[in-house]
Amino acid sequence: MTATTAARRRIPLFPTLAGYQRSWLGRDILAGVSAGAVVIPQAMAYATIANLPVQAGLYTCTVPMFVYAMLGGSRAMSVSTTSTIATLTATTLVSVGVAAHSDDIPRDLVTLTLLVGIILLVARLLRLGSLVEIINRPTLLGIQVGVGATVAVGQLPKLLGEESQPTGEGFIRSIVAVIEAIPHANLATTLLSAGSIAALFLFKRFLPRVPGPLIVVVVGILLVAFGVFNGAGVDQIPPVAQGIPLPTLPSLQNVVGLVPGAFAIAVMAFLESAAVARGIRDPGDRPIDSNQELLATAGASLIGGFFQTLPAAGGFSQSAVNRAAGARSQLAALVTVALALLVGLFLGPIIGLLPQATLASLVFVAVFGLIDVRTLASLWRISRRDFWVAMVTTLVGLTAGLLVAVATGVVLTLILLLSALNKPRIATAAGADGELVVSLLAPLYTANVLGTEQAVLAAADAQPGLTVLVLDMSVLQEISFTVIETLEDLDRELAGRGVELRLSRLPAGARAVAERTGWFSGLEGAGRVIR
Repeated sequence: MTATTAARRRIPLFPTLAGYQRSWLGRDILAGVSAGAVVIPQAMAYATIANLPVQAGLYTCTVPMFVYAMLGGSRAMSVSTTSTIATLTATTLVSVGVAAHSDDIPRDLVTLTLLVGIILLVARLLRLGSLVEIINRPTLLGIQVGVGATVAVGQLPKLLGEESQPTGEGFIRSIVAVIEAIPHANLATTLLSAGSIAALFLFKRFLPRVPGPLIVVVVGILLVAFGVFNGAGVDQIPPVAQGIPLPTLPSLQNVVGLVPGAFAIAVMAFLESAAVARGIRDPGDRPIDSNQELLATAGASLIGGFFQTLPAAGGFSQSAVNRAAGARSQLAALVTVALALLVGLFLGPIIGLLPQATLASLVFVAVFGLIDVRTLASLWRISRRDFWVAMVTTLVGLTAGLLVAVATGVVLTLILLLSALNKPRIATAAGADGELVVSLLAPLYTANVLGTEQAVLAAADAQPGLTVLVLDMSVLQEISFTVIETLEDLDRELAGRGVELRLSRLPAGARAVAERTGWFSGLEGAGRVIR
């Protein structure tokens, strides 16, 4: 077997096309067009969150989506970017002083997207797919609420007819910008915004299968084309460059400053993609492999970065449309890619007629759903601890910034995880003739072995007339030197109480390590190790 053949077996290309049936073709084409009607205007809107030209969003519907189709395992997931990723991108670029509102895509975006791809690729090489997913739902919810509130408030100046775009500067600055914009609000723009938002909510509530964003975009363009807003002061988006994304080299000027934001974006990109992939998986579909998804998400940003795209992630709304339209494979995504390329090549001048307020309305409605009050209420009812984790993460995001919120969320998750793992877990059962059986219910490692020793000693002290304590170690597949030392100390402590320690059901792997110590060999020689 050649190295190339082996590599192909390890990393199959277009895995969702395996066993493709001709009868699926019509559904995949329809799904690709339906998803494109949602994702293309939505991605352009998300680009404005990051203070980028709308073509950056359009480009994100091409290369990253194609790369995911080539590597990803979810049949129906549609990969471009999300409001969370766009907001973190804005925050990161602002933090290093990248100029906003330029007609050109800054090369720092290329650098940032490539850094995200590199971080995800390193995580894949280290097989950290399942590790990244330890971030719990309350933490993720807190980040999403912080993003939703920050972006929603940040869009209000544009909805009122002002050019200000303070999202990347945080929630507090966004509130100030809204207060400053109210006295200068443009009536026509405000009415257009209100009508667009109302239409989008109505479509979402009563006609969820209809591509509401596309209809609202078309109506906005038509109103400008027919001169309805002539002289009314309704601003249009900057001219959209025609063409396809071309390779661009990154800028190395702000690499160090972009790294913290790249880490935050990488974590959120994978978390969102993994959540969407699992959420839209149908019964009977192949299981979602975390490490395969990590590779696909890494590739989408790593290759897409050279083509001036935002960092890539799976979007729930577009993926839901894709799935509802009957997508059977990633061929649907390839149809969406072709549609985005057609828009970029031929419809740039038409898209340039789009009112700024219409695009801001798309963003406002998209991020409004992130403020999930219903789930917060459920957390309050079910687990106050989880509720406060979500609220702390949200408050950090609103006050200290979204990058700090992601870091806080990761740290909170690790603290809660270690707290849960470090609790001693044992079960006791009294035997005959002064015997007590203590079963370990969780593996032992450095952080929990001392607490477990104390719990075993407490159980021994609570058993009057105890002469033999049998420690059931069947869960201990691995054992370390620290654990062996602590067990030896447990033996001495019990001996001082007149109790004999016997070890039971130690698995072969851990036993092979323990047999290298004189203490364990002595136990075996004395018949105190029970197989």
